Amino acid sequence: MTAEAEGVGGVPSNPAERTRQLASSLRRLAAAASDAVGGGPVLVFAAAPGETDAARLRAASGFSAPVEAKRAAEALDAAVREVLETQVPKRLAAPAGLGGLAPSGLSVVPLVCEGRGRGALVVPADPSDDGAEREVSLLAEHLALRLDHAHLEHGEAAPPNGAGGTEGMSEERSEEILRLSEALFAQDIELLRSNEKLGKIEKLKNDFIEKMSRELRTPLNSIIEAIISVLTGENEALSDGAKSTLRSALDEGTAFLRTLQNILDLWRIKQGELPVEIQDVNLREVVDEAIFSVQDTLADKPVSVEPEIDEPFPKFRTDLAKLSQILFLLLDNAAKFTPRGRVAIRAQLDGDRLGCEIEDTGIGICQDDQQLVFDEFFQVDEPASQKYRGAGLGLALVRDLVVLLGGELSVTSDAGHGATFRFEIPVQATG
Repeated sequence: MTAEAEGVGGVPSNPAERTRQLASSLRRLAAAASDAVGGGPVLVFAAAPGETDAARLRAASGFSAPVEAKRAAEALDAAVREVLETQVPKRLAAPAGLGGLAPSGLSVVPLVCEGRGRGALVVPADPSDDGAEREVSLLAEHLALRLDHAHLEHGEAAPPNGAGGTEGMSEERSEEILRLSEALFAQDIELLRSNEKLGKIEKLKNDFIEKMSRELRTPLNSIIEAIISVLTGENEALSDGAKSTLRSALDEGTAFLRTLQNILDLWRIKQGELPVEIQDVNLREVVDEAIFSVQDTLADKPVSVEPEIDEPFPKFRTDLAKLSQILFLLLDNAAKFTPRGRVAIRAQLDGDRLGCEIEDTGIGICQDDQQLVFDEFFQVDEPASQKYRGAGLGLALVRDLVVLLGGELSVTSDAGHGATFRFEIPVQATG
């Protein structure tokens, strides 16, 4: 950069260049915030330096198309205005179309530098871990500093009474610019250190998952196979008590293996290591297999599982394994939380969209919990956690699998009156 293009303290004197640098910085920080929350949607709102209008969308990340970010920004306008006015963070449900990307809702964080409100950062609520939450907080501080710096830069670039050069700038403003520049530099150093730490943490997590897969799943499979072998080969020689104990151990081992597999699948999805494999699908066969697989969960409860699917159902193509897993997990959840009554499975093919719903007559979900049921390790309440066993991963995995297939997932329910889970995914019709 030439001396003519560069102003005091390395600040570009060209307004267009300052605007370009600010836009680039906001996009970079938005992308870093999206990476910190696992690729979730992030929006940065701010008023342009020198403008008096309300903050508007300046950068976004985590969206598949710009039009999606624009629609989200329009839906969030009122909440952003409120946060800018009060300078108090606000949590709210994700607008329509973002439910799968931010199932826990969104947090609107004010970007404030020394009492000066400069904008707002919108991120998914409840980051997956404390490290992500700390990084988002650090990025919000950096954004506030960067925006405040830009506003002060604009003030330097327009000396009073049309004076040229930098002679008209007050000494106080020059010192403020220098101080903020030093603060931005310090924040850059802190971000680099934070990213380095997160990289080490991510490697430790990856190593742990790989070891867990090898050190737990392999011997667990051997134990399950050994129990099955004893039950089938020595059935006549076993006492009733021994059979009951072995069957209980088999149920426990199978449940543990399923939980372990759910954890591994969730991790692979987040790492982008679970590929989509398209195959021909016979939906009735998939549904029948899922119903058979939940019989252990139903046990002796007076609950009927009733497929309400027109025959013959049109054939189509999608990822067979993932569709089977989604249906099983939703049926297993319904069977677990339905003490009596029925579970209905419905499906329809509308062009290139497959819609399925699982409706039960179980304990239901209160309104406050419906935004949280797809969170990892969330369970409806403590009494239910004790009565209905599980790690709280099934619905989180359903959500991630549906999103991976490009679909949408929703739930409607009233406490005490059952629940209906519905998902839609794009498929390839085969005629």
